[in-house]
Amino acid sequence: MRIVERTGSTNADLLNDGNAIEGDWLVAMTQDAGRGRQRREWVSEAGNFFGSTLVVLGAADPAPQSLSLAAGLALIEAVAVAVPSQPLMLKWPNDLMLGHSKLAGILLERNGDRVVVGFGVNLSSAPKLEGRDAAALNGALLPQAFAPLLAGSFARMLSLWRSSTPEAFAQAWLVRAHPVGTHLTVHSSADEKVTGTFDGIDPDGALRLRRDGEVDVIRAGDVEL
Repeated sequence: MRIVERTGSTNADLLNDGNAIEGDWLVAMTQDAGRGRQRREWVSEAGNFFGSTLVVLGAADPAPQSLSLAAGLALIEAVAVAVPSQPLMLKWPNDLMLGHSKLAGILLERNGDRVVVGFGVNLSSAPKLEGRDAAALNGALLPQAFAPLLAGSFARMLSLWRSSTPEAFAQAWLVRAHPVGTHLTVHSSADEKVTGTFDGIDPDGALRLRRDGEVDVIRAGDVEL
């Protein structure tokens, strides 16, 4: 694992590093070129965690999009170990909630058989997000201490992702997520949204949204609880 003081984007830097191998991590103390889902503005505040790791997909691996389930489970496990007894919950597709506020987010980027999984965690402070509430752990631990904890958790979860059935892995994610029946608004783009109730996820990680007695399968979008 490399822990470096840098500006830029850990995801892009790792994805473009031809010498990087699976299991490598790049962790930044500061970051000024990251980005969120749907090209949202990225907010980087001192003391928070910004880290990325590389996964190389194999022919026998599960559906690549389901890797986000492994990332979410690794993240909630690591935070639960670091700060026990907190009301943590996974929110589809790639957020970790503390109560009803966003504590952390995950962004996956792919180039061929290489996928970089990036994590942003509000360890120290919560940025102001338009239209969304954010939470922080208020300095409960430093990024340097959280990095090996998350790396170990992700390595274990990646192994389980590859060795479990997709159905079993999806169920493991579902146990840590918002309950079936939760009312959701799904934003598929900045100008398009649909509402319904959460009906679980497919084995490949797609969201099942029940609307008017029918179930829509949604593979990309942001969710508002």
